[in-house]
Amino acid sequence: MKPFFVTVAYNLHLAILPETELRMDGHPIITYSYSIFKRVKSALNIKPAAAEIRRLFKKNNNPDYLGHINYEEPGVVFNYITDGEDTLTRREVEQVIDEINRYRESPAMWDV
Repeated sequence: MKPFFVTVAYNLHLAILPETELRMDGHPIITYSYSIFKRVKSALNIKPAAAEIRRLFKKNNNPDYLGHINYEEPGVVFNYITDGEDTLTRREVEQVIDEINRYRESPAMWDV
């Protein structure tokens, strides 16, 4: 799956990258982990290939990386792991979770 872009809080532009791209019988299966990045300007106007996505959204030493959200039980239990240089506020995390839920519930949004 490719990154999707959201805006939360006070005009905070983020790129959300689903961690895995699994398929069953040719159909995408939704992931339970999403990496969060400040929106990378070079990713705005392109449809990056898989190698370009990996380059733009590397976690290690990336100042744009804000951590990731894991779904333990979709719709019920979430964990935000802050392993980036910056972090999101509680309100921002809540808004990101709302956006991820909207994405998860709308397969038409999945750019496969």
